[in-house]
Amino acid sequence: MSFILELPDQYGLVLAAATATFFLNTVHVGRTSKFRKASGIKYPNAYASTEQADKDPNAYLFNCAQRAHANFTENQTSFLGALLIAGVRYPVPAAVLGFGWNISRLVYLFGYTSSAGPKGRTAGSIGSAMCDLVLKLMSASVSAMFILGK
Repeated sequence: MSFILELPDQYGLVLAAATATFFLNTVHVGRTSKFRKASGIKYPNAYASTEQADKDPNAYLFNCAQRAHANFTENQTSFLGALLIAGVRYPVPAAVLGFGWNISRLVYLFGYTSSAGPKGRTAGSIGSAMCDLVLKLMSASVSAMFILGK
């Protein structure tokens, strides 16, 4: 069975929120690279050793940046799926939540790589988790509507 999917006029906002994640990834790469260079941690080492991180604040911040970037990539895929699905029926709320998630992930990154270290990620973590949860619930609702033919 085939169907025609008509996207709402405001779906461009959803796509803009999705596209923002690509640039956010670039910010993560830049931040991580900055601390890698400052710490002198050479490739292919993904992280500074505990000994290096204990001795060198830049090595510690490199580890924080690496972990923040890994956490971003761990969450980006499911976030994008929920955003794109929720946006089919609720484009403006989905886009607002999408931009909220992006901003929260920036707060997460810069908080994590601040002098606060892991504790600095809390505000961004809470914001992104809330946006993500609501988007997932919205996407479940949209999926159910499609199944039920509504």
